Amino acid sequence: MERDDLIYDWEAHGPYSLPAPKYPILLDDETLRDGLQCPSVTDPPLDKKIELIHLMEGLGINTADVGLPGAGPTAHEHILALAREMQPLKITPNVACRTVLSDIEPVVDMVQELGEPIEVSAFIGSSSIRAYAESWDLERMVKNVRDSVRFAKSHGLPVMFVTEDTVRSTPEILTELYNAAIDEGCDRMCLCDTVGSASPKSTRNLVRWTADFVAARGVNVELDWHGHRDRGLGLINTMVAAAEGCNRLHGCALGIGERAGNTEMDLLLVNLKLQGWIKRDLSGLGQYVAAASAAVDRPVRMEYPVFGRDAFETGTGVHAAAVIKALKMGDQWLADRVYSGVPAGEFGLEQKISVGPMSGKSNVIWFLEKRGVKATEERIQAILTHAKQSNRLLTEEEVLNAAATVSA
Repeated sequence: MERDDLIYDWEAHGPYSLPAPKYPILLDDETLRDGLQCPSVTDPPLDKKIELIHLMEGLGINTADVGLPGAGPTAHEHILALAREMQPLKITPNVACRTVLSDIEPVVDMVQELGEPIEVSAFIGSSSIRAYAESWDLERMVKNVRDSVRFAKSHGLPVMFVTEDTVRSTPEILTELYNAAIDEGCDRMCLCDTVGSASPKSTRNLVRWTADFVAARGVNVELDWHGHRDRGLGLINTMVAAAEGCNRLHGCALGIGERAGNTEMDLLLVNLKLQGWIKRDLSGLGQYVAAASAAVDRPVRMEYPVFGRDAFETGTGVHAAAVIKALKMGDQWLADRVYSGVPAGEFGLEQKISVGPMSGKSNVIWFLEKRGVKATEERIQAILTHAKQSNRLLTEEEVLNAAATVSA
């Protein structure tokens, strides 16, 4: 039987499918800026940030937000050092600035020192609820946008205009702000689900509306998407945004970020590849996740998709038996998919068979043979007896100790 016949694809055969993006997808890594707003992480030292930049480069990530220039002298020092580190690389830096000149002026100074541009991500809250809380009026907001974008462009800086809380903003407010930013020459516009309130449907409607708006203006302004996970929808909303016209997607390693966090950059890469929207080697993605985890002092959850310890491990007899049969056939492709929606080998990982209270004989045989231990009937029974009395998976030491209780 052909491989294509082994897995039925309801997306391909059903009435609805997520349309493939019309343009190449770009990625903006926010781990070192928005990610560090997570209340429970540690701001890494500079050398750890540099390590992450190189890992991002290896994954084909296009840009990285390296900080807030107005956050103080340490932030300024790190931004400058990271931007300098990126000069010979393909990945390029951007920084977050409020739509006020005092935030953008330090970037102008940095660029003069570096001799290469840094993209300015000029942001302003755009929703009515935010304007009401801040006592902002629309006229003043429009003036801030015009002044800041004009200033940045007059100094040759690329500008991404960012509307915070875009998904709760009215078309009337967005029209005024977008017209101002476009008039002053912004290069990109970023749509934000700042509080993680969007659904896939609202994401689609907003992106389509904005794409139509830009098309009507007849300008070459590209769209970004920046999502949060407050409803647990950050990843799917980002995929929908890509399908509908946002060609640069934002994310953070492990989904770290303010409150419930941001779209997970690592899982976004996984899904873009499985969807067939990007084609690249992601075998180093686990190294990026591990480095980010260590840098920000955030352990990877055991059940975290793909990169958590439990992601490709099973001690269940029926599940393990199917994987083992595939492995004994010499078919790694089959073993990676028979009980997994994510092929481990695509990401430099592998299936793991363990022994526990729900294990069967095949688990034990495979476990022992993988370690060069002869799987005699006596050893198998001794291990299974021990496993059935346990309330969890056995450690490697416990399995081997149980095997050692009987003679070969």
